[in-house]
Amino acid sequence: MKSTVTPIRSVVAESAPPALAIQTKDLAVHYGALCAVRGVSLQVPQQQITAIIGPSGCGKTSVLSSLNRLTDLIPGARVSGQILIDGADVLWPAYDPVALRRRVGKVFQKPNPFPLSIARNLDLPLRDQGVRNADERAGRIEAVLRRVGLWDEVAQRLDMPAQQLSGGQQQRLCIARALVLEPDILLMDEPCSALDPIASGVVEGLIEELRGDYTVVVVTHNLQQARRIADHLAVFWTSGDAGCLVEQGPAGAIFDSPKQAITAAYLDGRCC
Repeated sequence: MKSTVTPIRSVVAESAPPALAIQTKDLAVHYGALCAVRGVSLQVPQQQITAIIGPSGCGKTSVLSSLNRLTDLIPGARVSGQILIDGADVLWPAYDPVALRRRVGKVFQKPNPFPLSIARNLDLPLRDQGVRNADERAGRIEAVLRRVGLWDEVAQRLDMPAQQLSGGQQQRLCIARALVLEPDILLMDEPCSALDPIASGVVEGLIEELRGDYTVVVVTHNLQQARRIADHLAVFWTSGDAGCLVEQGPAGAIFDSPKQAITAAYLDGRCC
């Protein structure tokens, strides 16, 4: 459903705003001649969970992928505006995208472990980033597997192919693979949508446990999940021919009393 709603830059909270991990200004993403999203001025608070919601096709994934410049890898994609992290615009040509992706990790909708052993899935990125000490690598691997709740399940079979794990275990391994490089920010694109309800609940609980240690940005179509886990909410919609941000702010305030009519209709299930 398309609407002529006017994009807004933010819904200002009554209390003092939290420090921001990411701020975009007038962000636009194009794929060739197609404008996927425009005019997005998103605020992502530090060490909180921000949920991005909205109907299919409104630019949520395009915005998420732009935040660590994975859009650079898509032929014909171009991003304009600003993406500020610690005051630096990561869209500057001189900004190192590899360094950016170490700092801003991403977990995808479908679990995608490397076709290697469980241990090698974590050891390989550490080696790639120059961690030469074997004891240090082993310690970091154990620590991150404990963090995602996998250590007790896999400690005795670290040499087993990762693709023999269950879907939920694979997704937790992929989260561990992102965390082993010690990022500040973790992007998650529908991380539970490919999982059964039990595995989804485990991953959702893990996401909540990351609050306070990491800044987490989650794209989700599951409004109940967003209500359960999000501190901050960003609502996207389609206006004209492109996606836009129509409302953002504290999640509880938006769920309880949205300021935009289109947000209220979407949250009530009166539009799609």
